Amino acid sequence: MDYTRRSFVKTAGMGSAALITSGPCGMNPGTESDVEILNPYDRVPVSLIIDDSTCLVNMAYFGIPQFAEVFPDQYKQDWRKLPREIPDSFVREFGEWSRENGIKGKYSIVPYPACTGWISRFIPGWTKKELEESLDLVRNLIAPNWDIHPEMVSHTRVIDITTGKPFPFATPAYMENWEWSQTKSTDELASYQAYALEILKEAGLPCEGLTTPGGYGGRNQDNLALSTLQAVRDVYGVEIPHYFRDVITEKGKSVKPQVLFPSGLGSTDPKCVVSILGCTDDWFGNWDGLSAGSADNMITEDLLSGRLVDVIGKGEPAIMVCHWPGIYFNGLKTGFNILKEVVTRLKSKYDNLIWMRLNEISRYWAARELTSMTLSGKKLLIRAPFSVSGFTVRVRFPVRNPWIRFAGEEIRPFNRIKDKKGIRSHDWYPAAKSSILCFDLQKGSGEISLS
Repeated sequence: MDYTRRSFVKTAGMGSAALITSGPCGMNPGTESDVEILNPYDRVPVSLIIDDSTCLVNMAYFGIPQFAEVFPDQYKQDWRKLPREIPDSFVREFGEWSRENGIKGKYSIVPYPACTGWISRFIPGWTKKELEESLDLVRNLIAPNWDIHPEMVSHTRVIDITTGKPFPFATPAYMENWEWSQTKSTDELASYQAYALEILKEAGLPCEGLTTPGGYGGRNQDNLALSTLQAVRDVYGVEIPHYFRDVITEKGKSVKPQVLFPSGLGSTDPKCVVSILGCTDDWFGNWDGLSAGSADNMITEDLLSGRLVDVIGKGEPAIMVCHWPGIYFNGLKTGFNILKEVVTRLKSKYDNLIWMRLNEISRYWAARELTSMTLSGKKLLIRAPFSVSGFTVRVRFPVRNPWIRFAGEEIRPFNRIKDKKGIRSHDWYPAAKSSILCFDLQKGSGEISLS
């Protein structure tokens, strides 16, 4: 079947029978209960997913001829007109702007970008010094505010992990974007993904999740989820692995993260994996350099409509998706300027957003879905498999002088505040008929006194 890259996700559907467990006692958002778990700090998470990024290599320039060999009718553009490099000067410009504006999200580093070379060793066409300087830029400027993901190994040809060589067959069955992953077992996918993760680890990059290239795993999502859980934990020892595969742009469809395959929640080694969902299309600039984007698709100039307005209005994480060659867009920075405009419009309309990395969103949703809370008289009893900062709940009855205590700790009173917009951990905002409590959730048992 002729699936084009990530456009596949619009027709693939979720297709997963993975267990998605909600918190006990009917106390999750949207239920008629006395306690409701809110977003972190009672704010709406916002994030930006950057795909097809790596060190130095423009993935569009080197990837399109490989895709064209498989599907010549679909890739007819003159890829030689694209810049072969996305320079570190642009990475620095972007990184400094995003740091100044508090922008966070995910930034891919393709380990063996389009089979050009290994980011942990060398890439022909650039010096060793240039590669190391590029990696240092990612480590020091990008990584503090962005999750680093592999986008499998090459994002083009499937690699024989026993030899390190690409398979010699230019067919969908041997391309990462298409058929190869659809019939593989959990262990087979985990081995391949661990191979990619080991390259990032060798390069000294942190990692808590992975990104799929194009249609990778689209019809094999249970095994994709389980293999991500296995590979990321094995290579990096991460407690809550996550991955990005699917994009949902249809109005009215939920884009909440999916907490999958939880186990051992009452043990010292609880497990789950989180599927992060994007909510926008390639609206900053197409990855292939053919079509520029528009900020209006995300939020219009009058601030009244757009995909982000829809998602934020529902209180769900508004996670934008773009491609690095589209942000640089033929060297003209068209996509970057669109991103700046989107951020300006968001700042103009909202005062209740919080920019978060994907691992932060994943951890919060895992805690939100899997924490058990039970009202016992005037106390709220908590059992949490995972810790997280800024855990926020609304209690739908009057509260006086609340305090919190976790196992083995002293009682800690909440700090009463008059304006919930600035709520921080261990703050308490009382209203006429309800209260909002924000605290750092700790793994294990705890209690909140509501008297």
